[in-house]
Amino acid sequence: MARGYRQDRIGEEIKKIISDLLIRGLKDPRLEGMISITAVDVTSDYSYATIYFTVLGTASTDEKMAEIAEGFNSSSGFIRNRIGRELKLKHTPELIFKPDRSEEYGRHIDELIDSLNITAEDEE
Repeated sequence: MARGYRQDRIGEEIKKIISDLLIRGLKDPRLEGMISITAVDVTSDYSYATIYFTVLGTASTDEKMAEIAEGFNSSSGFIRNRIGRELKLKHTPELIFKPDRSEEYGRHIDELIDSLNITAEDEE
């Protein structure tokens, strides 16, 4: 099913609000460092928003990602309140925080391709 323009706009606004909160407003020590919000997917009925995050600059272990997700989950009430106030929505979506593994996956695919040992001479 096609995504709507309004869904995308709300997702982008939620992304901006959470990114701003990471810079200025969240005091949770688990949410310190170079955390980036990579994407926000809002369901078609606007009841849920899945927020994907990644840690920049360091190796992101499963434990670190779980700790960050825990920090986000404990701050979700505050974050939801801020989103509701800034976007003036009738119903603010429930927030689901998930680590974004696309960078790790891309790195893994690069390693697999490099391990094939294909040279330019082989391609001709």
